Amino acid sequence: PAASADLVVILMQEGLAHIFLVGKSVTTTRSRIEVSIPRKHGPAIAGYESALKKFFENVLQAFLKHVDFKVVRCAVIASSGFTKDQFHRHLLHEAERRQLRAIIENKSKIILVHTTSGYKYNNECHLEAQLKGSSGCSKCHESDKRYESSTRGPSSQGFLRHAIQCQLPERACYGPKHVEVAHERMAIQTLLITDELFRNADVPTRQKYVNLVTSVKDSGGNAHIFSSMHVSGEQLAQLTGIAAILRFPLPDLEDIEM
Repeated sequence: PAASADLVVILMQEGLAHIFLVGKSVTTTRSRIEVSIPRKHGPAIAGYESALKKFFENVLQAFLKHVDFKVVRCAVIASSGFTKDQFHRHLLHEAERRQLRAIIENKSKIILVHTTSGYKYNNECHLEAQLKGSSGCSKCHESDKRYESSTRGPSSQGFLRHAIQCQLPERACYGPKHVEVAHERMAIQTLLITDELFRNADVPTRQKYVNLVTSVKDSGGNAHIFSSMHVSGEQLAQLTGIAAILRFPLPDLEDIEM
């Protein structure tokens, strides 16, 4: 996945950074950089400056190691506050000083985005919206679709996280009974199911889920089948093996035993 990832996201806050490579269907964490940063005020101010410089240098080294601009079409530096701006200045300054051609020749592909923290799962929805609204990178509108597809679908937990965190909790359901009821009410927009259910060795069970997938599609919905050999399939299996994103909320599902 890393070899074909065309979007890189550096998510940071003071003393903490994550570098993610985003491909068509998978987001991989390539590096986590953590440096203890003393307080900015008082006697520790001298230590603050040197620690921050060390932190930025470590992030720069990780950037050089993991980002190949022959593949990457857009690099996003994201943070709350001014950390992204400070690191961006450091990156460009060091690139000129050390004649780092890969950065100098591709600096137009680097954009800055505001986020709430340096942690991925706090920022997926916000970062995606910021990417869509940015005009700083000519390739980024296409690449942000890769970020969207790798965090919302076909990744099972991404789909559910999007419904739970970015929309309304009522827009996600999981478990055979809840999904069946949702389908009876024509509420399923996207069905998520593991291949262990869809290709179950028990013929009646297999036929039940094959019919469900067909029926959802016939009703204008989408269906995604996840391999148990893939991490997304393993994650979905932990959520009973079947889940759905709904067209509209069904709050009374909570009253139905799974």
